[in-house]
This record gives sequence, structure tokens and C-alpha cells, in this order.
Amino acid sequence: MGLAVTPRALVLVIGTAAACLSADPRALRAQDAAIRDLVVVGGAAPVRLMGYGLVTGLTGTGDRATTNVGARHTVQSVANLLRRFGVDVPASALRVRNVAAVLVTAEVSPYLRPGGRFDVSVSSIGDARSLRGGTLWMTPLVADAGGSPLGGAQGSLLTSEGTGNEYRSYLKPANAGVIPGGGVLEAELQRPEPSAMSRLALRVPDAGTATRIATAIDSLIGGRGNAVVEDPGSIRLTPRDTTGGLSSWLARVLDARVRSPGTARVVIDARSGTVIAGGALAVGEGAISHGGLTIMVGDAPDSTGSAPGVRLRSGATVQAVVAALHGMRATAQEIGAVLAALHDAGALAAEVVVR
Repeated sequence: MGLAVTPRALVLVIGTAAACLSADPRALRAQDAAIRDLVVVGGAAPVRLMGYGLVTGLTGTGDRATTNVGARHTVQSVANLLRRFGVDVPASALRVRNVAAVLVTAEVSPYLRPGGRFDVSVSSIGDARSLRGGTLWMTPLVADAGGSPLGGAQGSLLTSEGTGNEYRSYLKPANAGVIPGGGVLEAELQRPEPSAMSRLALRVPDAGTATRIATAIDSLIGGRGNAVVEDPGSIRLTPRDTTGGLSSWLARVLDARVRSPGTARVVIDARSGTVIAGGALAVGEGAISHGGLTIMVGDAPDSTGSAPGVRLRSGATVQAVVAALHGMRATAQEIGAVLAALHDAGALAAEVVVR
């Protein structure tokens, strides 16, 4: 899973009731979902764009010196930028502690037209300590290295780094960030052939979900054969009547709702410390010991030693466990390690996603 946990020992003792206490049924029951949220129209895979740029306006947290002049690629980039404006400054005279070299990435719909905006992600490729408070300089975006620019990005970064001491134990330095709407498409993209719209690809291949979608489409349109399941990840569309155009017919189909089985999932953002758990997701009885932290759920055995501990009622939710860990100043990595261990031991019937 790639968790960067501390070298402290991780011991997990699960009670006999763990197999009986899993996720609350309400969190796992089926939910209605629009077909558009479950599928991607065939051929509509996003176009991935990338670029190399500079983030400016940092307060001494930019790329640092490896010699007496600074990070060489950043210094050279700044010198090139100034030269474009007729300012010729020797690289040896530059200090770039308020500038950081970054990679810019984005995903764009192939149906987006020139002038359309999209979000971009920015990440440091040097030794900058933080990008917080920085502004991305105008950066051309290409689909392939050396290709013609298809768009550009610029704007102020949003980062997850905290500003108060109470958060410092949870959050890492912000060496990455996002710019909502910071990208602008400047050239036409190659759009999929119209025939590609006659196939739906499931975001998560599943034979049951594909069958329910095909049935819902036939029920909505009337008759049989409007949608045929090709395999667990694909549905072929054969509309009987496209009066008004295929796009209008497809929009009506994508707005239809089907019964989709709910997926219990716990998402942990290791960078910001955010933990998201849907519904009343519960954990099994047991005692969790992680280094100097101890949490007991239900009728768990008493802890030994002087380690600080918290006792939670039987059937405690994931939210309660996370709140207790936060109260004991646990880091995001430690919280992720504990929840992942609960999942592996069968005491947490949910997928644990660390990003």
C-alpha cells in the first residue's frame, strides 16, 4: 500500500466478535446512481497534458542551493525567462530561493473546445521546502514531450499545508498543489469518432452492474436490444430511434438511474491528514496498539503498561476511532496503518485507500 509508517511496532489484537461486527448494513446497501456516474462513453478517454514551469513568489522556500548559486535547472530557467523579456542576467548572479521548478499535469475531456478551462496539478521537481503562497508562471502544456502546445496554465496554487502549530504534526510540507480552472485549452483536440459513442465502458467492470444498466436502458427506451452487455466492462448501444440526434438520445440514457451496490471505503489523504469514511462504518471488537498509542473497542482486554489509551463502545464507528487517534496526536500515516491493519485482520469490512 506504500504507507510510510514509523518504525515503531504495530500490534493488533482482535476479539472473537470481530467476524460478527463489520460495516453497518446501511453503509453497504445498494444506492441509486445515474448511469453517467458509472460509465464512460466509449472513446471519451481524457487527454493528458503536461508541462514544465516555475512557481514564483515563495518566501524563501523555493529550490535551494547545491552550490553557491542555487539549483542549476531553476537558475537556468529563470535566466531563460528573463532573456525573453530582453533582460540578460548571468546565471551566476541569480538567487532563486523564492522560485521553484515544477511539473504541471492535467486531464482534459476530448470534447473540450478552445477557450475551455480545466484544473491543473503542480508538483515540485527540485528541493523546494514548500510551494505555499506561490504563483505558477505561464506554462505551455503538451500531450507529448517536444510536441506543440495544446494549452497553457497559470495562477495561484492551493496547497494543503497548515498555517497553525496545531496542524504541524499532521501535515507534510506542501510540495504539491492544484489550481482550479488554471488551465486554458488553446488548440483543437482530436475527438473520438461518432461511432465510438455507441459503446459504454464501465468505470469499475462488474457483470452485475453492466446487466442492470442494460436492463435500465431497455426499460427507459422501450423494447429489447437497445443495450447489450458485451463483457463485464462494456455495453454496446443499438438505439432503435434516435429522433433528435444520437447525442440527445445518449443524454437521456445517461441521466437514467440504476441500483448500484454501495462500496464501503475509507479514504486517507496522507498529505493533508484528511480521513473520509462514508456512513456509520463500524469496526470489530479488539485492542489496537501502535507504538505508544492504545485504542480499545468493546469488551477488549485491558491494556498493560503506561501507554495512553482510549476505550470506545462496542460497534464504534471508523469516525470515532479516527477522532480518538487524532486526539492522541497520531499522524495521517499512523492512522492509515491502523485502519489498514484492521481491514487485513477482518475487523473492518471496507476498502482502505491511501493517497
